This record gives sequence, C-alpha cells and structure tokens, in this order.
Amino acid sequence: MIRRLTMLLIALLLALPAWTAGEATAAGASYKVGTKSLAVREDADSGSAVKGYLKQGTVVQVTEEKYGWAKLSGGGLKGWAAAHFLVASSGPAGASGSGSSVTTASAAKDSGWKSVAGSGVRLRSGPGTGYDVVGSVTTGDRVKIVKQEGSWSRITTESGQTAWMSSQYIGGSVAVSSGGGLGPATGSSRGSLQGKLIAVDPGHGGNDPGMIGTTHGTEEKDLTLSTSKLLAEELRSLGARVVMTRTKDGEKPALPERVKTAADAEADAFVSVHYNSAKNQASGTLVFYYSKSKDAPLAHAVEGRLQGLSLRSNGIAFGDYHVLRENRLPSVLVELGFLSNAKDEKEARTASYQKAAAKAIAEGLQDYFARKSS
Repeated sequence: MIRRLTMLLIALLLALPAWTAGEATAAGASYKVGTKSLAVREDADSGSAVKGYLKQGTVVQVTEEKYGWAKLSGGGLKGWAAAHFLVASSGPAGASGSGSSVTTASAAKDSGWKSVAGSGVRLRSGPGTGYDVVGSVTTGDRVKIVKQEGSWSRITTESGQTAWMSSQYIGGSVAVSSGGGLGPATGSSRGSLQGKLIAVDPGHGGNDPGMIGTTHGTEEKDLTLSTSKLLAEELRSLGARVVMTRTKDGEKPALPERVKTAADAEADAFVSVHYNSAKNQASGTLVFYYSKSKDAPLAHAVEGRLQGLSLRSNGIAFGDYHVLRENRLPSVLVELGFLSNAKDEKEARTASYQKAAAKAIAEGLQDYFARKSS
C-alpha cells in the first residue's frame, strides 16, 4: 500500500510543470518594443555601451530581468534594455510590425510602480524642502514607495535611486501584463520626445580648442564632442531623432553654419554644449538663453534637471550668443562646469559626469515638450 502511494505521489509530481526562479520575470516570454527606438546595451546599466537600436514593434525574447532591465534577443541584437519599453507579445523573436500590444484590465495586475504626476519634481535627501536636492523625476516616470512620513514619500526610481519626494506628485498604480513583470500593459513610452528632432551642437572644434583647463590642460572641444555624442545617444534612446553640427574633432563649422544645420533639418530644439572658464574660482553649471519667450522655458526645463548633478547649478542667464540670437528654434547654450576650477575640471573629465549631464539635458528636453503639450 505504501509503495503504491509513493509511486502515485511521484507520478503526480512529475506531471506538474517545473517552476524556476526565471518564471517570476517571464523568462523566455515574447515582448514587443513599445518605443520608436530602443537602445540595447551590453549590460543592465544606463552607462553601458550601446550595441544597437531596435525599432518599434520588433519582437524579442526576454530571458532575464533585474533592476528594471530586461536581457533580450531579437532583431539581430542581444543585450540589455529598459524593461518598461517592452509590451507583451506572442510573435516570434525578431519579427516586427506597426501594431501595438494592449492588455485588457482583466489580464493586468498591480506592479507596485506608481506613475509620477508632475514635471520636474525634485527628489531630496530627506522628507522636506530643507533637505538637499539629489535628482528629479517627471511625468511618465515610475517610482515605488518604500516609506511614508507625513506628506512625503521615500521612493525608489526605475534607475535604482532612493530618495524622498512630495507625495502629492505620486499618481496611481501602473498595471502590468499578468504574463510577466515587464512594463505597463499598454506600453510606457513617455511620448514627449517621440518624433522630435533635436539639434546638438558640440562647441568649438578643429583648430579652436575653446577653453583649456588650468590643472590638466583639458581642451573644451574634446569634452563638448564626447558629451554631445552621449547626449545624442540618450535622446535616441528616448525616441528622438538627432542632428549634430559636428561629429569629428577636426570639424569646425562656422557659427552661421551651426544654426543653418538645425534650420535645414527642421529641428524642434537646439542645444549647444560647452564648458566654462573664469578668472576667479567659479564652479558649476549655467544655462544661457536669448529670447525670454522662445528660449527661457527650455532653459528652465534643462536647468531643473542639471540641479541633480555633482556640480551645483548656477541657474539660467541671458546670453547674447550667435547660435541663440540668430536661431529661430527654441535654443539653449549649456555650460557644464568651469575648466578654470580644479574640482570642476577633474569632474568634467570623467565619463560618469558626462553621462549624467547628457541624461539631465535629455530629461530637461522631455520636461519642456511635456509642458508644451499639456
């Protein structure tokens, strides 16, 4: 009798589907790219090198998820991508199409993520306005609440940052497909940069080095080009198209040419990237505008994001520069640190700072277009 029961139990166990830890993240499931251009990176890190881009509608296979990143293959690429840009699909990996995947409410569940209900909401080191600003989030971002204290919430962002924000800017829950834990049920593209064309202008170039660092001899033209390339990459990952006024060290387009490049491309905004210098020990970032009506709103949006950098923000200021004055597009000139300051120069030379600055500028552009459309 015991032998029969034992054999029956073994048979029942063998009939049950095997469970693995990967099932919690829908390992092996198919998803579609829900944004116009999705960057695929070597590792689950926004600072990791980009291996290529996948078009909207491309079907991919997801084998692993961690910290909001999905390990995927499809469209001829293998690597990591932001999971919240993926939506459920049943097609074969590598296929593409223009249709979007929508999951009904009955097939969705609460992911624990909350949507941000405000543009340029500041993140702080503690529960109150008296604490330092450590970053920002905007409409379309997602956060998870860790703790609440009065009218403030301690949250975790999709990038893994933990900070405090005012609870009034935390919206409702974001639903996900019951088939897996990747992204909102109807896609999660913020939309503010979708289809936008941004002109990126790396300052100086060729035989014009720009400012030269007083401690390390860093040439401004090198920093502006490397930072601008990172900015272009960040913008493309958010769905924007990019035109650059120069892409090589030896190039030195005249100021009117830079403006014409943006105008001929019919860009939606223009960003000129620079690093500063002063006779005193000035430090930090600064955003210049020319037209109060045309440029200042963009300057405010970008400066709001630069406040989260390691170098302090000096706000915005009027600047009578050719690339701003003669430009019919919403335009800003950003100074990302003083090469005459040893601390600023050392920081500006690091890839981590340049990547953070590029991300901040891109998010500032997102904020600007989101406000324009609201």
